[in-house]
Order: sequence, then structure tokens, then C-alpha cells
Amino acid sequence: MTPQQEHADRMAQALTEAALALEHDDVPVGAVVVAADGRIVGRGRNRREVDGDPTAHAEIVAIRAAAEALGSWRLDGCTLYVTLEPCTMCAGAIVQSRIATLVYGADDAKAGAVVSLFDTVRDPRLPHTPTVVRGVAADASATLLRDFFAARRT
Repeated sequence: MTPQQEHADRMAQALTEAALALEHDDVPVGAVVVAADGRIVGRGRNRREVDGDPTAHAEIVAIRAAAEALGSWRLDGCTLYVTLEPCTMCAGAIVQSRIATLVYGADDAKAGAVVSLFDTVRDPRLPHTPTVVRGVAADASATLLRDFFAARRT
């Protein structure tokens, strides 16, 4: 399997997680963490509404699950797939957890901290710099979000 095929496959799993956030009327963002050996060790979707927790973003939920599964806060060698460009909080968590690679779908012009507003994850002053792959399944990710917000405006 090529890296592009693997990214597409893993992003499809993140999109499944994003769709599950709709069950809780939450913004449909999903994430999966894949260990160096290819196992999915963490899954997450936005849970802010159901948990009443402002930090319950998909990335944070998935990173916490991965850390528990691996028995370490250091997620060396792991790849995080997320449907939306991470915000500043999530970008900080990615750096702090030592995620090796970040793969994301749609850019977030209002809150993105990878390319849109900031480049937190690749700031050379920070102790860790993950590799970034941008735009995987961007259209599908953006459509899910656009449909969610359009339904709330009507």
C-alpha cells in the first residue's frame, strides 16, 4: 500500500469518527492515532456537547486514548489523522505528545494552528516538530462540516 493509499484509508476512519459526533449534535470532527506498527491505538470525535468539556476535541480524545493504550504519554512514532486542521490547543497537544506525523483534511480558516492562522506544530522553538501532511480527504471533511453548519443556519 502506498503512503497516499494508507493516508486515504486512515482518513476514511477519521471521517467515520466525525460522523459519529453528529449523534451528540457536535461539530463533526474525527481523529485516529496509528502506532508505528500500523495499529489504531486511539480514536476520537468531538465530544464537547455530550461531555460539557471545552477540551473534548477529537484530537485530544484520540491522543488520550492512544496514551492509555500504549501506557505512555510519549506517542513517538505515531501518526494522528484528523479531519480538520487542529486548533492551537490541539496543536499544542500534538507537540507535547511527540506525535511523529500529523495528517489532516480540511483547512480551518477561523481557528487553524498549522497553516491557516499559525504554524504551531512546526515552530522551531518548540521541543518537537511533527511532519505534516495537509489536505487528505479535504473535500469530504469540508462537506461534512459545511452541511453541519448549514443545517444550523436554517
